[in-house]
Amino acid sequence: MAGRRHVTLGEVAKAAGVSIATASRAINGSTRRVNEDIRRRVRQTAEELGYLPNLSAQTVVKGASPTVAVLVSDIADPYFSSIASGIMQGARELGFMVTMAASERRTREGAELLRTFRGQRPQAIVVVGSRREGDPHAEEFERQLSAYSESGGHVVLVSQGPSPFDLVDIQNSEGARELAHALVSCGGRGFAVVAGDLGLYTNAERLAGFRRGLEECGVTLSEDAVAEGQFTRDGGYAAMQELLTRKEALGLELDTVFATSDLMAFGAATALRSAGIEPGKGVSLAGFDNIALTEDVTPSLTTVDVPLGELGYQAVRLALDKVDSGSSGDASEPPEPVRLPIRTTVVLRASTPQR
Repeated sequence: MAGRRHVTLGEVAKAAGVSIATASRAINGSTRRVNEDIRRRVRQTAEELGYLPNLSAQTVVKGASPTVAVLVSDIADPYFSSIASGIMQGARELGFMVTMAASERRTREGAELLRTFRGQRPQAIVVVGSRREGDPHAEEFERQLSAYSESGGHVVLVSQGPSPFDLVDIQNSEGARELAHALVSCGGRGFAVVAGDLGLYTNAERLAGFRRGLEECGVTLSEDAVAEGQFTRDGGYAAMQELLTRKEALGLELDTVFATSDLMAFGAATALRSAGIEPGKGVSLAGFDNIALTEDVTPSLTTVDVPLGELGYQAVRLALDKVDSGSSGDASEPPEPVRLPIRTTVVLRASTPQR
């Protein structure tokens, strides 16, 4: 039986009535926009003819594969999966595939994954996750990113500044500060915080912003009113239990709790119920991120909205907009890193009623 003949890009272009260059941009992905009707016609023609792009050949010709490599801290966390969804949407619109890996919040493993990504020669690398203070592996992590960037790759971080790379910067501190103002306006007076690992800059920024917002309203947050736990649902449960223990032992005034993530707030709510306290009635409760389910839990959760899908979309577009622009690490004067601040918005719901 004779082997199946492979359809060429030239045959697709001829059948669709376009140039080979246009067919290539429509099928293989490019930030140089192709008219949507033409793109649809070319891709439909390719499908009808059975054309499949040769990714290995593209890597040889272009020096990079038509992929975006994405490194997240924990794909099971709705925060990261929502951002990843936005990244995939943006990459798909430009005709790129996404390769994704999770570091499980370990920088050493993240550096090894970056090394693997470099060997795959993606067009861009997007890293999503908070930095950690005093991380012994941070230098190697950044070295891997720098080596990739210096070879002409494009790096975008979804993290905190300052950064030598393009940065999508969530306004954690300002969002928490505005939440503190809103909770005081709701009548809160005895505040406490269920905080994730404060070695992570995300948690440290959110706690600092919340504390500053309370101080601006004339309210002091004592050190005893901050309980630290893992940046997870179970960590929120354990930290809330610790606060309830302190409430009994120290007479801690407690009518409003801020958790530095929605997942931690969900755990805190369960701990409150286990202690016979109804969230939103006995104790007001708020989170941060506005992940899915915040509207569906009972009571619906007050939170700080971070447009997670949109920021993922913006991150990958920021990376891929440079692919066809001629920007690369070979420039004698590299451009200044782009910093794209992402605004947050307080969303008041039933878990923080007016007192």
